[in-house]
Parts: sequence; C-alpha cells; structure tokens
Amino acid sequence: MNNEFVLAEQDHKWISSQQWQAAVLPFGATEPHNYHLPYATDNFQVDIVGRRICQRAWDRGAKVLLLPTVPFGVDTNLLKIPGALSLSVNPSTLLKLLTDLVDSLSRQGIKKVMLLNGHGGNELKPLIRELHHTSDVFLCVSDWFRVGKDKFSEIFTAPGEHADELETSMGLAFFPQFVKPLSQAGPGIVRQTRFEATQRGWVSITRPFHLMTKDTGIGDPAPATAEKGHKLMAVVEQRLGDFLYELATTKVDEHFPFAP
Repeated sequence: MNNEFVLAEQDHKWISSQQWQAAVLPFGATEPHNYHLPYATDNFQVDIVGRRICQRAWDRGAKVLLLPTVPFGVDTNLLKIPGALSLSVNPSTLLKLLTDLVDSLSRQGIKKVMLLNGHGGNELKPLIRELHHTSDVFLCVSDWFRVGKDKFSEIFTAPGEHADELETSMGLAFFPQFVKPLSQAGPGIVRQTRFEATQRGWVSITRPFHLMTKDTGIGDPAPATAEKGHKLMAVVEQRLGDFLYELATTKVDEHFPFAP
C-alpha cells in the first residue's frame, strides 16, 4: 500500500502537483472499548478503511485525497463511566468543524467530499443536510461499519455494536499490537431498558453507557478472529473503493448526482 494519496504523509510539492478530484474525511472517536481494545479503536479502524478504499480508487486512476482522521466524536453518553476518559464533542461542535473544513476544501478546488464515519455516535447525515444549501461542495456520508451488514451472517457468529466480535476481529486483523488477550475482555452484556418500544426499535433514546454495560462493550468479543476482520474489510474495500472511484471521475453537471 502506498501513501501518495495520504495528505498527512506527503509534502507540499507533491500535493500541489496533483489535480485532486475528491477527498475522504474520516471521523472517529476516542473512548473506552471494553478491557481488551484500545481507546483509539474507532480511529484505527476508520483510518485503515480510508487507506484501503483510496488505494482501490487510486489504482483505477482516480485522484483521491485522504484527509487526517478527526479523532474526537460525539460521546456524551459515555461521560459518566467510572474511571473512564471519553473525549467527547457535541453534535453542534462537529458541525462547526465540518463547516470550516468543507470551506477550506472548497477554496482549494475540491468539490466532492466523502465523510467516512467510524463511530456510531457521529450522526453526520443531518450535518450535510445543513450544509447542502450553503456550500458548493458535494457531500456524502458512509458509516463504514454498516456497509457489509448483509454479509454479517456469513462472517460473524453474533456481532454486537461496540468492542464486539466485529470490532475485535478488525483489531486482530489490522492493529493486533494494541489488542489485549481476549481472556481479559468483558462479556459485553447489555442491560435492557424497561420499555418494549425501545427494545423493538420503535422509540430511540440516548443510552448512558454507565447504566447499560459494565465493561463498555455491547456484544461478546470471544468469537473474534483476524480472518473475520480481513473478510469484512474485503467487502468494505470493494464496495466503497469502487464508489469512491465513480464519485471522483463522474462529471458534475446540472443533474449530478442523478442520471439525466
């Protein structure tokens, strides 16, 4: 894997010599992930996904630029976990940051930006709706961890939501040096709410993690393997990498992004 498209690792001469067609802006979070995964799990995952999909698009000829990962996410529901350090921003703060970054990209001629989200608390679609009528940059969002959902039953035993089999498999595959032995992990057991409506998904709430789970996990990490992480990445890389190539190379006209 090369780094020609990684802004943080390149110099001004190289960057200014390219005609960039699109950029990828990853969003992560810094928060506890059970007892076996690092605080930067979301950042590590979204960075490797960004590199993989940019590599695929680049190899096909698209001039795509990978921007540095925003390492702080919306974690307001984790702030009361005893002994934990969650570095949280508010959704309104995330909007202000995104507004400034999009303005910077627009001024430098980059008019297509993919927001690559790696944290469930970052609800970015409402933010691009707010910028839609004020910016000339085309914005789209992908929660990378949802991209292969239709393949989960083929890859995983019982994926959860947080520090679970999926995230642990990704850690074992792509940043194993930071993963503790699974014997140290908590079981990721979640307390249910008192309401059938929330359990069935009819009503949504903000879930305080200090009340919901003892170890900050949601889902059992025990069945995780590196092989499962690689299988999921193959699906995500193909699907998002091909989309990124299409996004970068598709001409912008009065109908974009729709067909004439």
